[in-house]
Amino acid sequence: MVERVVIVGFGPVAARLVDEVRPAVREGRLDLTVIGAEGVAAYNRVLVADVGTGRTSGEAIGLADAAQLRGDGATVLLGRTVRRIDRARRTVLLDDGTQEPFDRLVLATGAQAVVPTLAGLNPDPAAVHLLPPGVTALRDLEDAAKLRAVVGSRGRVVVLGGGILGIEAALAAAEEGADVTVVHHGPHPLARNLDPGGGRMLASALQTNGVRLASDVRSTGVVFRPSAGVRHQFHALVLEDGTELPADLLLLSCGVRARTELAAGCGLGVDKGILVNHRLEADVEGRIFAIGDCAQVACGDGGCAECSGSSAGPAGLIGPGWRQAEYVARRLLELAPRRQVAFAGGTTAQPQAAPLAPERPGVMLLKARGLDMASAGNISPELWDAWPPERDGGGDSPGRPPIQVAQWADPEHGRYAKMVTRAGVLEGLVCVGMPRTAAELVLLYERGAELPADRTALFRLDSVEQQDDGPAPADPDSTLCRCSGATLGGVENAIAGGCSSVEEVSACTRAGTGCGGCKSRIGELIEAYASVAVRAVPK
Repeated sequence: MVERVVIVGFGPVAARLVDEVRPAVREGRLDLTVIGAEGVAAYNRVLVADVGTGRTSGEAIGLADAAQLRGDGATVLLGRTVRRIDRARRTVLLDDGTQEPFDRLVLATGAQAVVPTLAGLNPDPAAVHLLPPGVTALRDLEDAAKLRAVVGSRGRVVVLGGGILGIEAALAAAEEGADVTVVHHGPHPLARNLDPGGGRMLASALQTNGVRLASDVRSTGVVFRPSAGVRHQFHALVLEDGTELPADLLLLSCGVRARTELAAGCGLGVDKGILVNHRLEADVEGRIFAIGDCAQVACGDGGCAECSGSSAGPAGLIGPGWRQAEYVARRLLELAPRRQVAFAGGTTAQPQAAPLAPERPGVMLLKARGLDMASAGNISPELWDAWPPERDGGGDSPGRPPIQVAQWADPEHGRYAKMVTRAGVLEGLVCVGMPRTAAELVLLYERGAELPADRTALFRLDSVEQQDDGPAPADPDSTLCRCSGATLGGVENAIAGGCSSVEEVSACTRAGTGCGGCKSRIGELIEAYASVAVRAVPK
């Protein structure tokens, strides 16, 4: 019997899962149904802001082709939603009353934008996409079109929230000529990801790039006025002191919340996300999985070092989501009937895959023209917190070496770096305006490698002398694209094999198909290869 697999949700993580199981669908080993709430196939939501500022198109960020999938034998239902999951009967009930049976169900329902409580803005919590005219959360292509209309006319945009996506959208909109103000509660933008020094450097860089900041303020309401036949058009954001910030568009960037309502409605465990074990199973039978922004890995075993005492929710990053999709794809193929293992007596047993390797806390990267920022891990210790060491060795627990902090700042040129180490290994980092230093620190952090004893050698990577000497030789096995896992050597081989554009390299290696932060690096490699090739041509 063919295994029936239903995927609920058709975002970038679901698209990766579909790509991985397509060969089995073509072979007839899997009967695949994909259900997406939007009327278009999966696209890269991380790049929606680029669509909204005119830097790319909706077609360019597409990740799936519904017609091709149907041609492979999959059932693709677009513009449809699931009302209820019937675990006992193994069916999902759709909004039109029809039912889809399943043997395995994958929940890739993603996350929805958090809409703040503001006077005058009271949307239905279950339908946050029904925001009033002039207000958007920038989660889909329809939201991007609203931003594009304002940016195209060089209008006024107020971004509420100091998160990474809001900051990236603000920078892009300002560069395209819009009048942009970022309003956030906290001493500096990205307060959860940057220490005070890095935050102040980022704030200065934002202002240099034409973005106004209203820092450490609270918003209390919104004002609507009639405009161009619209009864209630957004007019201004109201601050706690009564100040009104007028704009043509209010862009909400106040975080996201996992979509867990379907899981909760059928009795699955939920917290900050849909609770899954280290095999990404949401039920004890191993028939329902959850991946991506809706999945929270928490096995419930008090003795599990990875989960004990952790309240972390979904990772919220595309790279970990893709790795979850690839893992579940392997599980689905293992569980397909042809792969079941026969034992004496004619019985069969489902193979048990090894648990998914835990992800190290992700690296936060700001992708913007002319502004580089990286942050990862524990950045809370300050310069003198752990110095001098305590008499017992300075560790924060018996037997552990002390934490050490090294910092370097050059406010005049917008450069800042901070390293938090234990026994010479990075536990956290912040880097603003120093792309080469950031690249090296991120590589060392992800590998868990020991830093050089002379930390100033890393700080000097972005000096004028180092730039004139050109980049140091890089390890071809080093990761160039953290989202897809593509290596530097793999990208260089693709370029040497004939890929002459970022798009061609992305199609060949998947590098650059995630957050897009490595596209500039791919472009540099293409230019460098072309330059060498030209010099090699005999005159």
